[in-house]
Amino acid sequence: MIRRPRERFGPAAVVLVVALLLLVGTGTWPPLVAVESGSMEPSVERGDLVVVTAVDRFPWDGPVGSDAVDPPTKLDGTGDVVVFTSPIDPSRPILHRVAFRVTAGEDWTDRADPDRLDGADCVDIAACPAPYDGYVTYGDANGEYDQSAGIAPIVHEELIHAKALFSVPYLGFPQLAVDAAVGRFGVVPAGVGIVAVVSLVSGTGAFLVGWARDGWRGRVDRRSRDDR
Repeated sequence: MIRRPRERFGPAAVVLVVALLLLVGTGTWPPLVAVESGSMEPSVERGDLVVVTAVDRFPWDGPVGSDAVDPPTKLDGTGDVVVFTSPIDPSRPILHRVAFRVTAGEDWTDRADPDRLDGADCVDIAACPAPYDGYVTYGDANGEYDQSAGIAPIVHEELIHAKALFSVPYLGFPQLAVDAAVGRFGVVPAGVGIVAVVSLVSGTGAFLVGWARDGWRGRVDRRSRDDR
């Protein structure tokens, strides 16, 4: 059976249209982030998929911390959740919550939550006083600020790539599996394997759909002949 172009390329066209809509709607790429760790539990868990938007996307302003007068509620908590890159490990973007904004030279421990400082003072923290304007951040499940724990320095606005909108449970596992395959086998072998799996799954799915459709049509034809 020869599949018509619409049948062969229809799913790919749908994926492309969805991707373009997400790009236009969120103003950033990629518009989806798979959660790799449990640092934001219970708000989001490992394997969840988070939909993000550009930091300056209308109608949202820049990142707002949980200490604001009227902070936004994002991912079941107060304050914006942002995706940023830490110079300590640039290869792994971090999805954490904004605590508050700081200015250059500020001893920000004066207005920090003592429970998240773990007894540390400004002299004990490399990122204090703040070397430049930026943000103090934390993971909901972590006991300390990223800056006092040494996970990240003060987060400069140029290091923030996106803001989180909402999450979808479990849908991030496929992306994590792809990332793990690339990390273990390399881009080319992993790509070949992924294409093979997708082809097998799509081919099997198309066969089953065609088989069910032909069976249904045959049943309808037989009923039509019986009614004559």
